[in-house]
Amino acid sequence: MATTQDFRNGLVIEFNNDLYIIVQFQHVKPGKGPAFVRTKLKSLKNGRVIENTFSSGVKVNVARVERRPYQYLYKDDMGFIFMHLETYEQITIPESMIENHQFLKDGLNVEIVVHADTENILSVDLPPFVVMEVTYSEPGLKGDTATNTLKPAKIETGATVMVPLFVSTGDKIKVDTRDSSYVERVKS
Repeated sequence: MATTQDFRNGLVIEFNNDLYIIVQFQHVKPGKGPAFVRTKLKSLKNGRVIENTFSSGVKVNVARVERRPYQYLYKDDMGFIFMHLETYEQITIPESMIENHQFLKDGLNVEIVVHADTENILSVDLPPFVVMEVTYSEPGLKGDTATNTLKPAKIETGATVMVPLFVSTGDKIKVDTRDSSYVERVKS
């Protein structure tokens, strides 16, 4: 058991017969009345984000989760195949359980979050940034760099990312997997 004092981003709690990860929290102590904690919780079963307010000092059950290192191998009809980096055991995970699966490329190391008590897979966490090669992009016009205009570019996994005009086919770019945005061009 934990109290609201133990809240931190990334903590997994049992709430309303489901497992939720704390995305954001804020302790509020108004001038009048008791203190409370305002939270944003993301369901690990369906991915829905809800907001909830806990009274300060309320006890909650903390779920025991483990983050295990895996490497992405390939995709087949059943789903995505991952290999544990220490035991070399392979598992198949359906596409619906992986957020931003369009950034998975062969050999990418990921963390798979597993409920330690039941051994159920809860989520697959991609690294925050990945380096991808641009396979197709419309050429930018010379002198068109004064504005912050973006154009679509197809990357090696088949996903489309909005990039600045100076990025061209063959460039390597860093992409933020959390919001699918362009970060920077990577020097080879």
